[in-house]
Amino acid sequence: MSDTILALALVLAAFLTALAALIAFALLWRGRDRQPLRRDPAVRDGVVFLFEDENLVDCTEAAGHILTAAGDTGAKEGAEDGWTRLSAILGPRFEGFADLPRKALEEGPVRVKSLDETSLLRVEVVNGMVRLELSDAQGSTASAPVDHHAVAAMRKELAIHRDIAEHAPFVSWRENRRGEIIWANRAYLDLAEILDGTSAIASWPPARLFDPSQAPAAAPGTEGQRVRLRLPEEDVEKWFELHRAELEEDTLFTAVPIDELVRAEASLSEFVTTLTGTFAHLPIGLAIFDKARRLSLFNPALTDLTMLPADFLCAQPTLFAFLDRLRDKRMMPEPEDYKGWRQAMSELEEKAVNGTYMETWFLPTGQTYRVTGQPHPGGALALLFEDISSEMSLSHRFRAELEMGQAVLDGLEEAVAVFTAGGILSMSNRAFAELWDTDPSSTLSEITVSEATFAWGSKCNPTPVWRQLRTFISEGGERRKWSAPVTMKDGRVIDCTFTPMVQGATMVTFSPAITAPARTDLEPVPAQAMT
Repeated sequence: MSDTILALALVLAAFLTALAALIAFALLWRGRDRQPLRRDPAVRDGVVFLFEDENLVDCTEAAGHILTAAGDTGAKEGAEDGWTRLSAILGPRFEGFADLPRKALEEGPVRVKSLDETSLLRVEVVNGMVRLELSDAQGSTASAPVDHHAVAAMRKELAIHRDIAEHAPFVSWRENRRGEIIWANRAYLDLAEILDGTSAIASWPPARLFDPSQAPAAAPGTEGQRVRLRLPEEDVEKWFELHRAELEEDTLFTAVPIDELVRAEASLSEFVTTLTGTFAHLPIGLAIFDKARRLSLFNPALTDLTMLPADFLCAQPTLFAFLDRLRDKRMMPEPEDYKGWRQAMSELEEKAVNGTYMETWFLPTGQTYRVTGQPHPGGALALLFEDISSEMSLSHRFRAELEMGQAVLDGLEEAVAVFTAGGILSMSNRAFAELWDTDPSSTLSEITVSEATFAWGSKCNPTPVWRQLRTFISEGGERRKWSAPVTMKDGRVIDCTFTPMVQGATMVTFSPAITAPARTDLEPVPAQAMT
């Protein structure tokens, strides 16, 4: 029994001894020097970094200045970003920088020269940690005198330039000759973070947002290329105008947001489309010239009226080119001389800008156009072409009919006068002017029935006929034709006939009487009793 207890005691003692050894080893491992570089005088003045995974374990004072001066180059806020910062600094200088730790773990210490061959980078794995040492490529250790004032000024200038780049409201980045991103501002990194929000630590180099080689060529009149970027979370498209500047060995890209401009252009395009659709059915030809006097808008009626081809109008000709083509097509009055015509066209533009241009063009083809010029906001100018050939033809025919009717009236031996329903003298013939020694066509003022009967009464003996006439003209309803003789002061007797006409008009005819002289004691009788 005692032997069993002794054996158990020995086993327990061995177990406790092993446990104590393990605990001591763990404490020693945990308490190992996490900052060995600061206690090593051999590397204290050098540029050395020590990483465990992607976390910065230790660095020399000179190395720390490099990281501090680099600023935040791509890590998300609150992340352990030492490796990201160092990658942003050394990645553009050393080819394949991101793969150097893996290569050192597999092959042993790695020595790499910078692309400009001025610096040397040594990478090795020590106790599970990655050690990077940056030195001069020529191996010079002699320290050169430093102008601390110049260094302070350069740091201040660097801080100013960094603040400008980081707070700029546009996206900017820099690529080397191999197309690798070697620098990007905060706006670029924020946009890249939105597109790739899965990683806790932003990678370097950041994701490529734009491919300049795939961007369409710059639009006429612009300096940059337009590119668009779709944000998956917001399901919207963002538009940018891409500019590039070729530097000595790199290329600087700038992408300026133009969302408002694209929306404005889309709205303008929709408005122009709506406007064009509205004007498409107008029979009046419309030509709108912008401030530079180039044709910016026209409707289909313009091509029909001017006979100008659509491809010519779509090419946005100038105002003078447009008028020149009209002249060639004989769609404007033939000028007597070209110099005078050019002067007239200059006056046309000036009058149209003031809104005072309106002319009737009698074309060699026999057509008649009314051309109107109107000013538009922003210095634009609109010309309206209206075919009034039918209207002019109707007007000419109506004028011809009036002239024919007047000629018929003048051919009558009887004196004739026509009064409107309002008692205004509207027509008379030559015999009327000779009888009463007055020509109504020679005066611009209107002659009322009261004025006419007063003039007639002054040349005749007293008679109630003129009063009856005034009453007859002013009466409404159904009227009947009637007549009465009057005696003029020279002894002539005239038969007066009063005939109702359409729309309340009244025709009065005067002819030599073949009956006895009229009595002067007649009184007016009711109109319905007249015959």
